[in-house]
Amino acid sequence: MPKMKTHRGAAKRFKRTGSGKFKRFRAFKSHILTKKSAGRKRRLRKSTTVSASDYKRVEKLLP
Repeated sequence: MPKMKTHRGAAKRFKRTGSGKFKRFRAFKSHILTKKSAGRKRRLRKSTTVSASDYKRVEKLLP
């Protein structure tokens, strides 16, 4: 059986942390920013981890 290929789109969006979780960046930060508060935009800059419900799906894309 051939090697599994990494999903290149997922590879650009997720990074694995030292503990094995996946780090991701938040959505809704690209446009229509005038109506969003400064605090909300500041929070959207930070990264977060992939939720438990999506973890298995992301793991399949990044063998």
